[in-house]
Amino acid sequence: MLENNQTAVTKFFLVGFQVSQDLRIFLFCLLLVAYCGTICGNLLIIALVSTSKNLHTPMYFFISQLSISDILVIMDITPFMLHILLNNGGTITYISCITQFYFLGASESSECLLLALMSYDRYVAVCKPLHYNIIMKSGYCVILTVVCWVLGFSVVLIYMTTTAKLNFCGPNIINHIFCDIVPLLELACNDAYIVHLEICLLGIPIVIIPIIFIIMSYAYIVFNILRIPSSTGRQKAFSTCSSHLTVVSIFYWTIFSVYVIPTKGRTITISKILSLLYTVLTPLVNPIIYSLRNKDFKKAVEEALNKFIIY
Repeated sequence: MLENNQTAVTKFFLVGFQVSQDLRIFLFCLLLVAYCGTICGNLLIIALVSTSKNLHTPMYFFISQLSISDILVIMDITPFMLHILLNNGGTITYISCITQFYFLGASESSECLLLALMSYDRYVAVCKPLHYNIIMKSGYCVILTVVCWVLGFSVVLIYMTTTAKLNFCGPNIINHIFCDIVPLLELACNDAYIVHLEICLLGIPIVIIPIIFIIMSYAYIVFNILRIPSSTGRQKAFSTCSSHLTVVSIFYWTIFSVYVIPTKGRTITISKILSLLYTVLTPLVNPIIYSLRNKDFKKAVEEALNKFIIY
């Protein structure tokens, strides 16, 4: 019991999509296919980067780390989402809810930093090609990657801890498809101003600075590409960055559409669909973007298939 004689909430009810049963079954099948495709696609990239000597480069190492982040996101969100689709809603414990949004926030924060790190890799490759092997040494790349992961998980732990200290004593119904931070804070009985302030302040090193870094990197990249005399050289230089630029655009567009763009006039259903874009769609399309347009990945797949057939 709390001081105000109200019972502390120990479970939340996630509403999910309140639609017809046929539509929920369709969404279930769609999400299940996306879940399996995401897991298989990203695991394939991780396996190929680990085993193929042609992919033992900084760029592909960073891509494999991005795949790990995508797997964490999809495994954190989709299984319970499938459960509430089948059951027209579902109950989740307080601890599980806090854990779910922590791993989602930590994975997405790490991905922000990894995308910035990948833009630095592309900057060195295009603007300083002669010094690329000297600058982007394997040990240096591993250190930078570890920093991204540690910083991403540590920063989210700060406001997750503050959120866990809030009192939840009123309604326990979350009209969403997973335990996201915004609808969760709306149920807090005491003032959540400190949590909102922490999210805004911590968003500067995790989101704002990486975006500025990516923009500056690509400004230098474009400037150097335009200085290449031959159109073939310009096209080849840009092709090395196009996949990463596409992934960055999709990732930040979906994140900003949910958390930055004003929600006035936006229905709850639209908010849920937008949340699906960055938790399900982005992890699914990332391996597709990096593999379909990449000759090295195609070659690695062919070599792996040939070895499998021989054995």
